[in-house]
Amino acid sequence: MRNYETLFILNPSLDEEAVKAGIEKFKGIIENGGGVVENVDEWGKRKLAYPINKINEGYYTLINFKSNPELPMELERNFRITDGVMRFMVINPEK
Repeated sequence: MRNYETLFILNPSLDEEAVKAGIEKFKGIIENGGGVVENVDEWGKRKLAYPINKINEGYYTLINFKSNPELPMELERNFRITDGVMRFMVINPEK
């Protein structure tokens, strides 16, 4: 299993329950795919470096996890099709 980390930005107009549900959804995808979530770091609302669709803020969340090499592709696919996800990134910090 390899180490990965993902940082994703959720739309700030989502209510607190929707944000929690989104974070739990992505944790579930990792765990159901055979991965192990090591750390979830919610940074909260922060100003974006540049506006995305005329929105200047986003809700940032960082998840560190271990998984097989196929799981990040599935995670990225789910980020793309989930409403409310403004940006995302999955990296292997070892490279």
